[in-house]
Amino acid sequence: MSSENLLPATEHALLHRIAVEQSAKRAPSLAAAVIRDGRLLWSGGRGQVDGQAPTADTQYRIGSITKTFVAVAVMRLRDEGKVELNDTFDTYVPGSALGGLTVAQLLAHASGITAESPGSWWERSPGTSWSELSDRVGPGELKHRPGRRFHYSNLGYGALGELVSRVRGASWLDVVREEILRPLEMTRTTPMPEKPHAEGWAVHPWADVLLPEPAHDAVSMAPAGQLWSTLNDLARWARLVGGDTGEVLHPDTVAEMREPIVVEDGDHWLGGYGLGLQLARNRGRRLAGHTGSMPGFLATLWTHPEQATGAVVFANTTSGVEVPAVAADLIDILATSEPRLPAEWAPLTEYDPELLAMTGTWYWGPAARSLKLMPGGWINLAPIGVGGRASRFRPEPDGTWIGLDGYYAGETLRVVRHADGSIRHLDLATFIFTRTPYDPSAEIPGGVDPSGWH
Repeated sequence: MSSENLLPATEHALLHRIAVEQSAKRAPSLAAAVIRDGRLLWSGGRGQVDGQAPTADTQYRIGSITKTFVAVAVMRLRDEGKVELNDTFDTYVPGSALGGLTVAQLLAHASGITAESPGSWWERSPGTSWSELSDRVGPGELKHRPGRRFHYSNLGYGALGELVSRVRGASWLDVVREEILRPLEMTRTTPMPEKPHAEGWAVHPWADVLLPEPAHDAVSMAPAGQLWSTLNDLARWARLVGGDTGEVLHPDTVAEMREPIVVEDGDHWLGGYGLGLQLARNRGRRLAGHTGSMPGFLATLWTHPEQATGAVVFANTTSGVEVPAVAADLIDILATSEPRLPAEWAPLTEYDPELLAMTGTWYWGPAARSLKLMPGGWINLAPIGVGGRASRFRPEPDGTWIGLDGYYAGETLRVVRHADGSIRHLDLATFIFTRTPYDPSAEIPGGVDPSGWH
């Protein structure tokens, strides 16, 4: 067990949580880590790997967390203009029954295709080439209308791995190695295990005995769950999911990946999926990351970007250990035992006087809004009182602002000025904001009654 600057009571609570899980759920071993502000804050291990407790450098198979690496590779292609998310799959990989599905639908598990690849259970079988796999995929593999609902598909990520390979002219694995793992210095994330590593086991349901699980190369299905990794490496990956991208992706792109595209449980929205990232709501926190399972292994990586915290949990057992719940609990223990202190307030060291002149009260019709100046020249437009639309805006080089969230996300805010340069009104996606309710001197659509208020 290791930690940096945690209170002894917090360390004990974290260790106690994983100790209870490993003992009660009979895991041969369990390893976990907590991340805050970009560093591995605590790690612990229970059970045995090669006769000793697992460490932050012990490899486990991470299963479907592999999909997040494939998704980042796809989004890098999108950001470079080499792939368009609304294009169909056959734009890049022609000749398959999946051709009419969009790249975005495949990323978000909204394509409607079957969960598993046709043939034998791919997780326990030697893999085949994409050509062989594609030949087995027919129209019957489409289970739902594309875009209708969330339907998790390992086959879809096998297809995305092939897309990455076709566009880059290299295997998906080489692309991940060169473009992601190497820049992030994730040296212990590999397609096959390298010592020290845990062995994969199935635990007998009615006796304390074990059965070894196979670990084949899944070949064309490998993008769905092939990789092995460590707590140290996935702590770095948790930082990327939270926005510290190390220039592998723009932080805005990762934020886009964290936006919910589909939800698993529409009535309550406790779980869902973005562009390659799994999403969950837990105790008022919106978490992003991914779960993973392969025969002999379970894994989860969750991040809470708002508080720059995360957790990673591994177990070398086929079933039984609730690693997603453990990871969420570790985040909660840290948040409740040692809550983050808010950043100290400090006045701006510099500001644009023209921006300061924009601050204060504005009106959309009769509805009052406050406009506040933020660091970096950003502005925040929010309702005064109850209800209404609020958004933050980031300045653009042309003197406009782009909405970042809420109703106005992606919309443009422009300042309209009088001939003397003074501000006349704000134009936000055709909505006119004035200094007084329905200012008759502004360009209010439909005009303002000349008799005024009465």
